[in-house]
Amino acid sequence: MSKILIVDDEQINLDFFEVMLTKLGFEVAKASDGEEALDAVAEHVPDLIVLDNIMPKLSGWEVTRTLKRDERYAQYSGIPIIMFSAMDDVKDKIEGFELGVEDYITKPFNFSEVLARIKAVLRNHELSQQVVQRERRIALVESLNSSLVYFTRHLKDPMLQMREAAENVAVGDPEAVARFVALVQKEVTQTLATLDGLEDEISERTRRGDEMREGEVTLDDLEEKYQKHLQNLKANADAIGEVQS
Repeated sequence: MSKILIVDDEQINLDFFEVMLTKLGFEVAKASDGEEALDAVAEHVPDLIVLDNIMPKLSGWEVTRTLKRDERYAQYSGIPIIMFSAMDDVKDKIEGFELGVEDYITKPFNFSEVLARIKAVLRNHELSQQVVQRERRIALVESLNSSLVYFTRHLKDPMLQMREAAENVAVGDPEAVARFVALVQKEVTQTLATLDGLEDEISERTRRGDEMREGEVTLDDLEEKYQKHLQNLKANADAIGEVQS
């Protein structure tokens, strides 16, 4: 169930969205001004914010700027935002997009359009999260590959040194044999220590990779999930329409 934060200074709009979105299966949180919006984001951590621009205390732009650029709210910067405004000025919309708004709707609005935009933004956000997740897992694999390359190079040089020493050691010279044995013992000890460290690193990175993989879904699975979600939304919307008529 997706959680949506509605931010509007008009109570009638808050009540309307709460009723309509709740009936459609969404979880709804509300805030009536910009300061309440920031508190609500920290409390509820919504999947999407539907945000009015013209509000008391903090405007929608100021809320967006804080969430997207203030380090204190860095953990919430990825939450997508749909901005409402009574203005239809292109410069205003561009400013909103530059601040990090995902979509922009001009008042007065049509609820069917709002619902379509909500679904599109949520779907795009989940797709982007899956891409980021896979990029992190790829980076993890590349990091492990780098460690393996480093180990290979680290192991090669002492092996070459021991081979050279073995070729030049005089078997009848006890001191030379002792030096060779000491060299072998030193390099074996260092190699075993490196192997232990590499084994621990492989285990940890494998564990993290498995955790990342568990949270992933294929694009086909994601598409199937959203098609089912859209069908449910449509059925609920049709039912609401029949009741209202």
